[in-house]
Amino acid sequence: MKLRIEKPIYGGAGLARHEGKAIFTSFTLPGELVEAHIAQDHSGYANAELESILEPAPSRAQPPCPHFGKCGGCHYQHAIYPQQIEIKSQILREALERAHVKDIPEITTLQANPFGYRNRIRLHIDHATSKLCYKQRASHQNLTVDECPIAAPILEDALKAIQSMAPGWQLGKHFSEIELFTNAAQDSMLLTLWSSATPKATAQAFGSLWRRLQAQLPNLTGAAAFSSEQGRHQSKLLAQTGEQSLRYAAANHEYRVSLGSFFQVNRFLIDPLVEHVAAEASGELAWDLYAGVGLFAVTLASRFAQVVAVEAAPSSVRDLHHNLQKRQHRIVAGSTVEFLRRAVANKDKSLGFAVPDIVIVDPPRAGLGKEVTALLAAIRPAHITYVSCDPATLSRDLKLLLDSGYHISSMRMVDLFPQTFHLESVSTLSLK
Repeated sequence: MKLRIEKPIYGGAGLARHEGKAIFTSFTLPGELVEAHIAQDHSGYANAELESILEPAPSRAQPPCPHFGKCGGCHYQHAIYPQQIEIKSQILREALERAHVKDIPEITTLQANPFGYRNRIRLHIDHATSKLCYKQRASHQNLTVDECPIAAPILEDALKAIQSMAPGWQLGKHFSEIELFTNAAQDSMLLTLWSSATPKATAQAFGSLWRRLQAQLPNLTGAAAFSSEQGRHQSKLLAQTGEQSLRYAAANHEYRVSLGSFFQVNRFLIDPLVEHVAAEASGELAWDLYAGVGLFAVTLASRFAQVVAVEAAPSSVRDLHHNLQKRQHRIVAGSTVEFLRRAVANKDKSLGFAVPDIVIVDPPRAGLGKEVTALLAAIRPAHITYVSCDPATLSRDLKLLLDSGYHISSMRMVDLFPQTFHLESVSTLSLK
């Protein structure tokens, strides 16, 4: 069928209509006339596979990666970068409007080099061939990759080096996944492996592999192997050698980031993101919820008399203690919701509770949820800065916060993941 693409949809597809039915087609751009066939037909909508572009948009580009279209990692390499920014800003605004968020301010953008930005990549290791792979688009099948243009150059070089040696090393016999992580200077790199083999077999294979890796990757400073656990079971450390953390210079500070700790992936946008989140914030007390290794808390600690940083992940908590040392702070090792429950209880009992001047929240994709937003509304800090990685959960949470007496003073779309449909945003809220 022929389809005229109306607008982009979160997830990477373009929306068209055929006989009144919504049709979603990947790798298309607004205004294009395309030919496609139905791949999945549902009662209210259908997913279509692109056959050909009959009338291309002026913003269509030639994808630089030979794996684009087959690999499930990128979604927008067929669009010039300004068009990607426009698409994501439009999707963010429409998500807010659908949730009936009122008085949406102008959405400004924060962007940088759209390639070579990732400081971390994680790949599957094919059991049969030992080749390093991403997953094929809309599939659980492995796709062997020899390059990844969105990865930092040192990571792409490491990928190529390991790829050429992996079959001879029989990497797939012992390990199922591999992750590479580099610092800002690209002079140090950590490697993580996952294995479903026994601890003894994994440790033996890991020891042999480490010597080979050091010969191929001179900037490799440390590595570890974990068990491949599924579901709720936490991966167990099976073997380790060398350094277990990187020193990562960002936002005028040096952070310790250990294997297993979360850190922002876009090496070009970490500094401007931190500056934007903590730009004009200062006062007596700041809370950094979902603090990670302290990316925001460290900067806040130089601008507030005290910072309370809340984090649940044990590895990140250890890094948080290291990164906040010699600064006025309090670290809470636990969940945000538990911390806020105690805070509200103390407020009600008037046990010396201090309302923070500002609260920074950087939750996972699930967002804050009803209870956390209700607790924040009960505490009523003057300002809340919400760093979001999902426009749907952001819209839901903002609607709840606005209904409790806040308004949005500014909003910025932060393109931390160019070439993909993922988008981050920073919303600043203040009490009316």
